[in-house]
Amino acid sequence: MIQILVIEDDPAIAHLIESTLKKEGYACTCASDGKEGADALESGGWDLVLLDLMLPEISGYDLLEYLRPLRIPVIVISAMTQVGDRIRGLRMGADDYLCKPFQLGELLARVESVLRRSGKLGQQLFWQDVVLDPESRTVMKKDEEIELTPKEFDLLELLMRNRNAALSRSYLYESVWHEEYLGETRTLDNHIQRLRKKLGWENVIQTVFRIGYRLKMEK
Repeated sequence: MIQILVIEDDPAIAHLIESTLKKEGYACTCASDGKEGADALESGGWDLVLLDLMLPEISGYDLLEYLRPLRIPVIVISAMTQVGDRIRGLRMGADDYLCKPFQLGELLARVESVLRRSGKLGQQLFWQDVVLDPESRTVMKKDEEIELTPKEFDLLELLMRNRNAALSRSYLYESVWHEEYLGETRTLDNHIQRLRKKLGWENVIQTVFRIGYRLKMEK
């Protein structure tokens, strides 16, 4: 099971993150300040650290310095939203930087993205009669290969890795197209429509009003 350490001094935020991650099948432990976080890191065995920067006892920046040689993936979650803060965190070794307040769907998407890049997640993704293989970049439906463009494939993979999570248009666009989202929705919406048609998933890839899209995965 994936082991995630959350170092966050706000109890409400820590509890929200912990309960969300556990519902998704992750093992999650919380530390309420920098010293407690450093002690937890000493125990080892972590697959990912979610780190606030403004911590009592030991700052998040000091913990980033400590984490760098350990090669544990880190996502900074901080209310420090200035570009300079994000640049500093990333240059100090963070794998991603999520600003508060955040949507839980985006948190889960970033967690899975970092875990995937670090090789912690499995390869093939399954839902209904569709199988997506990230290594060969193929999509099969009922033993028949579905031809997707590179962007359609990346978009589908992102949706399948974040089942039931409402992903914002800005996050989807910036993750797939790797450029700043300026509010134009036609490109993303057209790709979603083509995915729905090719997979026969008109009712599976759902529009979330004023947010974006999600892949509906009923239990």
